[in-house]
Amino acid sequence: MGAAHHGKSEDDDMRIDRLNRIERYVIQKETASLEELSETFAVSMNTVRRDVKELLDRGVLQKVYGGVAVKPVVQTALPLPMSIRASQLPDAKQEIGRLAATLVQDNSSIFLDSGSTTPNILQHLQDMSRVTLITHSLSALYEAARYPNLHVIALGGAYNPDTASYMDIASLDALSRMTMDTIFIAATGVSLENGLTNTTFLEAEIKRLVVQRGKKVVLLADHTKFDHSSIITFCNFKDLSCVVTDRLPLQAYLDAMKAYNIQLLCPETEKK
Repeated sequence: MGAAHHGKSEDDDMRIDRLNRIERYVIQKETASLEELSETFAVSMNTVRRDVKELLDRGVLQKVYGGVAVKPVVQTALPLPMSIRASQLPDAKQEIGRLAATLVQDNSSIFLDSGSTTPNILQHLQDMSRVTLITHSLSALYEAARYPNLHVIALGGAYNPDTASYMDIASLDALSRMTMDTIFIAATGVSLENGLTNTTFLEAEIKRLVVQRGKKVVLLADHTKFDHSSIITFCNFKDLSCVVTDRLPLQAYLDAMKAYNIQLLCPETEKK
């Protein structure tokens, strides 16, 4: 890769990487001045103004006097650190993982999204043969290393500690050339109006791309994710093939799943 130059000749991947780093920086600090961003990221004020203009279009940040700040609605929707999320609702996540694993067949390829729920599938696949796992999730890669029967393809990229995953232009480029049997996707919020939503722009882009690369798209979401929305929609509810959750959803979701022919897996469906 050649050296980056400011202006139109700047490499797109470096520019987008910087945009994402600036966005994460402002989200963590809640507000930042243009001068602070210029100094922190070693770019000119003109470049900062251009970057901020593009970041405002993403909908996460808002302009304030002398700089930018996180929109109030975003502050309440920011994801908790992975270490905290991984310790929440462990029984529900185990149950979701067990149910989701029943959708995996021998000689198939699966994608595991980043998140604290998706790795729970893997322990239930240890007796299966010729299953190819594709993921950008560090948690999923770590868990998959315990099962030598799995053929693992790791997507590269820059590591994001907020999502415990690797994501950048390299991840998007690799995904664009793949086709997978089953996509196991996670979401920060799920609603009938806004579909599956997320808080991080690049993570949402990866999710948006990967749901187009699979034959079946399976949502893994515990009951707390329903009837909540974050700021970026990456998949319409009607485009799902299956929903795996730990409790029977509200009637409106059941009606929608019936209308769109979406399979439901939860403890209640097993009892029938």
